[in-house]
Amino acid sequence: MWKRGAAEGAAGVPVAEPWQAPSVVEQRLYEAKCRHDWAAYMDVLAGQYLYRLASRPWLDANPGRVPARMQPVWRPEVQGWCAAVYTEAMLPAPIEDPVFISESLGAYARDWSPQDPPWLAVNPGSPCEAYFPASRSLCALWQQHADRVDDICGHGTLRTLWVGGPRTGAVARGLACGALLSVNNGQYWNSLGHGHGYNDERRALERWWGVTTREKWQQCQEELLTNEMSSPVWEFALGLRHSLAQDFGGQVEPAHWRQAAERVLRKRIATATIELTPDGVTRTEGPSEEEVEWQIDGVKRLIGRITRYEARFRADGLLPEGRFIRSVAAWDYGRAANMARFGLASRYCTVEEAEAAVVRAGRVSTVSYRSWEDFSAAYVLGRCLHFDEEEFGSWYEEMLAAHRVLTTDPESPWLTIPFRAGDGN
Repeated sequence: MWKRGAAEGAAGVPVAEPWQAPSVVEQRLYEAKCRHDWAAYMDVLAGQYLYRLASRPWLDANPGRVPARMQPVWRPEVQGWCAAVYTEAMLPAPIEDPVFISESLGAYARDWSPQDPPWLAVNPGSPCEAYFPASRSLCALWQQHADRVDDICGHGTLRTLWVGGPRTGAVARGLACGALLSVNNGQYWNSLGHGHGYNDERRALERWWGVTTREKWQQCQEELLTNEMSSPVWEFALGLRHSLAQDFGGQVEPAHWRQAAERVLRKRIATATIELTPDGVTRTEGPSEEEVEWQIDGVKRLIGRITRYEARFRADGLLPEGRFIRSVAAWDYGRAANMARFGLASRYCTVEEAEAAVVRAGRVSTVSYRSWEDFSAAYVLGRCLHFDEEEFGSWYEEMLAAHRVLTTDPESPWLTIPFRAGDGN
């Protein structure tokens, strides 16, 4: 439970140093264990996903399923066979095989069978380890603890790896670009690891992104890092307003913005074009007058949406008074940081590839924005334009809550990592 450190006492005898837990979860487990408060220990477990080893070839051959039986390991502490589970911060770096899958304490309680090992081993071999007999009555007790938990992992909270995750440097800066989603999902913001487990991460990538292969992951990752995933119409409208502001040296009224957008679009949309192809000169008809009007009307409506979102952002403290959003590229760059995490957890990339993608996400973000707050407002606008439909519902409220956490929590990377390398905190 304690380790020998380099420090020495007055007589030259090494002094024991307290164990450095990898996160607050293991610290709470350790403290409960030291107090012999096993009810508190189980309460901590009930609020976390618990991970166990699984064969990747088996999971790939049986999509959507998990192994029914727990793999037994012999532990001398109880002189018996145990099913070993780990909290997320205790997991090793990802390798090709085996992988980890996660389940809640309640799921273990419900699914434990007489064929499973007679003991549950939690974080075996660590100072916060504990061993519990897996009898029917004790499984029922686990279930009682699980039933008291409303939200596993605490969505909307900042979670940090104290050990095993970068907290400074280029990789940490890139991961911090994805921190709005990490906070919203209750995941460690600085973890490049296993996510919610191999099966769950693969299912999520397929459901939300259509990613089922390494090649598709690479394509999505590159499109996000080059800001090619979001609508170019959003960038056109915001870029036009920025140009107008520079030309006229002040605030751009929505009416002026709409008029300028219409003029530019009418000049850009030709009725016909002449192209020289291998087959000769080809005349390509442009859009009809009706289609042109439809495109112009769409951009005008988009300008109205952006204006109203920014007004709400200012009212909620997400955007300072008098400030405007110049680009929503942050929406892609922040997702790129998380796509690297998803790809690694799903084994579509290596640790080195994930780190390189994360560093790129941080680099392109600092080129486009001036501060974490600037980046955050742009990210939230992109998310709202994509999902929210001006309802100001959960798609917006979740990000507003995450923004407030990241701009106020003393442990937040937005307060401990300069937005640009070389800047002061």
